Amino acid sequence: MIEPSSDITRLLEIMACLRDRESGCPWDIEQDFKSIAPYTVEEAYEVADAIERDDMDDLRLELGDLLLQSVYHAQMASEAGYFDFGDVVEGITTKMIRRHPHVFGTADVTAEEYSAKGMEEGTWERIKAEEKKEAKSRRAALGLPSKQINTSYLDDVPSGLPALTAALKLQKRASKVGFDWNDPKAVLAKVREEVDELEEAIGETDRTHQEEEVGDLFFVLVNLCRHLKIDPENALRKCNRKFRNRFAFIERELESAGNNLEAATLEEMDALWDKAKTQNKIDAE
Repeated sequence: MIEPSSDITRLLEIMACLRDRESGCPWDIEQDFKSIAPYTVEEAYEVADAIERDDMDDLRLELGDLLLQSVYHAQMASEAGYFDFGDVVEGITTKMIRRHPHVFGTADVTAEEYSAKGMEEGTWERIKAEEKKEAKSRRAALGLPSKQINTSYLDDVPSGLPALTAALKLQKRASKVGFDWNDPKAVLAKVREEVDELEEAIGETDRTHQEEEVGDLFFVLVNLCRHLKIDPENALRKCNRKFRNRFAFIERELESAGNNLEAATLEEMDALWDKAKTQNKIDAE
């Protein structure tokens, strides 16, 4: 019988047991990389949520769930003969040592000098370029097809990223070659311009045009976040949490008055919303 353990090898054993074709879990056995991928993304967000709530006990559990995702993918890869968990660990340790020469003794400057002299970004980019070149040679040696050759400066930004994250990365990359505003107020003016264009589109019947204008507004709002050094994903996540809390306040107030959401009018709920906002301000003081 397998017992719990803090040793990573125990987790690898458990995953192998779950995937065993004869005695494993039917659900786990039938999974593949694509079916598990959504869970991997979801677990990463749950880690971020625990951090946002400052819940360290929950963070411990969520990090375990996220670690399981790496183990799960590595187990499936091992079964197919691609690589195993040890290869994953070796790959990331090699990368971290290589990308931090000032920490691991291969640079002739201290960590402070490394940052102060502005060397970090340039060195980082140079090392990543070397890694890409080596990856191409390695894939050729293994008989694997070459990755699609970049034809655009922005091709380094993965297309499968969440939209807000992708927008932020695209804008940061474009900014490196000077394609950017210099003042957040100029971005705010662009936000107003996009709102006007969206309002005009709403007056039309072309849903495709409306969708395009909504997308433009989202994109420029992400740009405004970037200039204000605000992570758009975190900002929206906090807003979602605030909405949840205020809506829960409405539910509690209605219930205490012998009412419920289905029977309450919009005016009643709106008044309670304002009350929740006032209560939040008082609690924050």
